[in-house]
Amino acid sequence: MEAKIESILAKLTLEEKVAMCHAQSKFSTKGVERLGIPEIWMADGPHGVRAEISWDDWAYAGWTNDSITAFPALTCLASTFNPTLAGEFGFNLGEEARYRKKDVLLGPGVNIYRTPMNGRNFEYMGEDPFLASTMVVPYIKGVQKNGVAACVKHYALNNQEHKRDLINVEVSDRALYEIYLPAFKAAVQEGNVWAIMGAYNKFRGEYTTHHAFLTKKILKGDWKFDGVVISDWSSAHDTKKAALNGLDLEMGTGTDGLGTTTANHYDQYYLASPFLKALKNGEIAESVVDDKVRRILRLMYRTNMSSNRPLGRANNVEHHEVARKVATEGIVLLKNDNNFFPIKDDKNITIAVIGENATRSMTAGGGSSELKPKFEISPLEGLKARYKNAKIIHSMGFASGASVYDEILPSPYDADSLKIEAIKTAKKADIVLFVGGLSKSHLQDCEGDDRRQYELPFGQEELINEIKKVNKNIGFVLITGNAVDMPWLDKVDGVIQTWYLGSMAGHAIADVISGDVNPSGKLPFSFPKKLTDNGAHSFGASSYPGVNLTQEYKEDILVGYRWHDTKKIDPLYAFGYGMSYTDFNIKNVAVNNKKYAKNGTITVTCDVTNTGSIDGAEVIQVYVGKSKSKVKRAIKELKGFSKVYLKSGETQKVSITIDVNKLAFYDESISDWNIEEGGYEIYVGNASNNISKKLKITVK
Repeated sequence: MEAKIESILAKLTLEEKVAMCHAQSKFSTKGVERLGIPEIWMADGPHGVRAEISWDDWAYAGWTNDSITAFPALTCLASTFNPTLAGEFGFNLGEEARYRKKDVLLGPGVNIYRTPMNGRNFEYMGEDPFLASTMVVPYIKGVQKNGVAACVKHYALNNQEHKRDLINVEVSDRALYEIYLPAFKAAVQEGNVWAIMGAYNKFRGEYTTHHAFLTKKILKGDWKFDGVVISDWSSAHDTKKAALNGLDLEMGTGTDGLGTTTANHYDQYYLASPFLKALKNGEIAESVVDDKVRRILRLMYRTNMSSNRPLGRANNVEHHEVARKVATEGIVLLKNDNNFFPIKDDKNITIAVIGENATRSMTAGGGSSELKPKFEISPLEGLKARYKNAKIIHSMGFASGASVYDEILPSPYDADSLKIEAIKTAKKADIVLFVGGLSKSHLQDCEGDDRRQYELPFGQEELINEIKKVNKNIGFVLITGNAVDMPWLDKVDGVIQTWYLGSMAGHAIADVISGDVNPSGKLPFSFPKKLTDNGAHSFGASSYPGVNLTQEYKEDILVGYRWHDTKKIDPLYAFGYGMSYTDFNIKNVAVNNKKYAKNGTITVTCDVTNTGSIDGAEVIQVYVGKSKSKVKRAIKELKGFSKVYLKSGETQKVSITIDVNKLAFYDESISDWNIEEGGYEIYVGNASNNISKKLKITVK
């Protein structure tokens, strides 16, 4: 391949090389007709292939053959704690991208969940770098088996949407390396990802898309990334920096992101005519453009110039089954007083399904992750399909406007009338399923800006309080991509966190509510009791959302459960938490040694028993902490996990291995990783705050 690349490079004119380094339309780049080099075609996004966009604006192209399978959003995938399933997810999604003739799929996203206000958290894999790293690698490999490049985003430190294209992030090297970069590093070094997308924000005063330290030194230098760095749309800002600091493909510049264009604007990109001029006058060496073109050609030989590329498939039964499986394994049972769930299909009961989210499309909205699925089973449809005996009645209860980008549309309904009808409906029922949460709209879970409130919108809390007066049996089906405030928690007997589940949403929700599937999802991020319990918010505006367009990550390495543990702040629901309809017992926890060399391997074993009456799955989680450390540390950090499936009464031995070198911290005094000698604690449990056994080891 490298020899072929060099032979092509020698035949290209300087103008042709430059033309390959920037867009020719919203989602494509030029090929070279005279040499048979094809165009590159890209598509959003991380959980489904977006509908076809027009050549030169953000309007949909109006195709009738671009409907796809909508897979669950990545918070749901992370909640499965199932790397094998992540591989299936990636492969099936990659098949759909290949069928749609896409060369680059713009996903997955692995930005760390720092604050529950980030509008784009639903696209990412949670607050823990080890979990995100472990889940992203099989996803990438699955996508790329189809001859479609995964494009991991957004590199790096894009942890909020509010003023994302202006905000400057200040964070320590230690937090950068330990928290915010590991998933990207795993994507490159373990997943062998073929493309990386830059981010909008600045880091230490420089834009991250063409950043000397992040892109040139770390990504392409230290990690030896041999793929293509693609700008986010309009995230490039300077020709010389883009050229010299590692950007290879510039997309989206020349529009304001809303469809306004200037004449021949593709030729005015930073890596277009200005780049060509700088090359011709010797200001930039030709070797710079040659490196970019080599990477672009390498991407092509892996994708649209590959001789053994499969054909892809879309909307087939297997894709629907994988979407449903990810959805059911990712649903998290948060509360289940009095065994509220599962709900039997009994002809003697009436179930009131109340809430706009029971019928609202959750594939629409959200920004670039918006999808056009062949179908989308709503929660109400799924419940009606599953419950053949029980009577199901429905009332909207509350309503919001349609989801549009960067704008809030008013509800077309009268809120009081909806509330009155919902209360009437609740009175008639034995059980109420309140289907609420957020709605992938502006200032909720959506690209472009952050949430403005931690509470549920549209009067949902008030409605629950009113329903409670007429019906005591309430379960909450919470559809969000983020943690929310729950002052209403004592008003409901059960809560299931269902995420944005895509095409098979309603069937998956009904699978879990009915008990056809025993829930096994675990939270990929902490739910703080109040917003100021979150580390980023505890320091005030300078830490989030920033002051004078600069933001300091003052919580440093203590993100998520690391903050809650170390500061002894109880979360409402902890990272790694999730209930089941059965019970599990973890016993006989042991390690293979008491002392380890720095190049050693720790093996943690335990026996897990399903002590309940139905089959189920549990996630065994292994955390490691360092006692008497010479540097600030979290109490413990996730270093291994294993999902185990057990029949009723069954016991299995679980074995989890951890390389001792994974216990290293980033030592700023030597600008490198360092393993401290001395005592460590191994914590084994089924949630970050539910540890069954603590063991001591020594590293020498």
